[in-house]
Amino acid sequence: MAKILVIEDEPDVRNNLVELLESEDFDVASSENGLMGALWAQQYLPDLIICDVMMPEIDGYEVLAALREEATTATIPFVFLTAMADKANVRQGMELGADDYLTKPFTREELLGAVTTRLAKQQAVAQQYQAEYKRAEALKQRVQELQQYIETKDEVLQQLQQNLSSTVPKLNIAINILKNLTPGAQRDRCLAIIQTACAEEISMLSQLPYSKIFTEELSELLRQCQITNEET
Repeated sequence: MAKILVIEDEPDVRNNLVELLESEDFDVASSENGLMGALWAQQYLPDLIICDVMMPEIDGYEVLAALREEATTATIPFVFLTAMADKANVRQGMELGADDYLTKPFTREELLGAVTTRLAKQQAVAQQYQAEYKRAEALKQRVQELQQYIETKDEVLQQLQQNLSSTVPKLNIAINILKNLTPGAQRDRCLAIIQTACAEEISMLSQLPYSKIFTEELSELLRQCQITNEET
């Protein structure tokens, strides 16, 4: 149920407005002057404000200007009521940020038409805001995921480098021992096993985007194993 605040100093007009809007199932609050209306608007936070222009203490223009200065009330649709129909007054209200103008006397259809139109536009703006907010949140989540992926990838690369730094010397020793063995079927089989294992590991590492994994020591080992890598 939409909430509407009526700010009108004439009791008969105010009561008629409240009665008419309540008959259309709106939640209606009212104030008899601009000062109390501005204060009530900040507490009540209506979905729409209907405000007379000429009122004691502060007029409708001052009410609108004050509410537009506050973040919580700046975007509330604002409809002016006035007995003055000249363009100068209409222009003044619109320049302050009024959404619509109704000239007294107005019909029931004119009032309800203005109310429903402004509420529908406000709802459309709210839906668009929610859609943009969801897109922004989705983008933010994606950025966080990418950052996490980059951090995780760097950690994996560092771990690979550490593992390779300890594995390469061991392989070097094994290869040098095998080279000193008498040539034969057993020596050739051992070398083939090492070459195959290295080829599989290098194939996997070649898919990573960091060529810095292939250090000078590892490149020398690859040459000894008769294994080449395009990155080296």
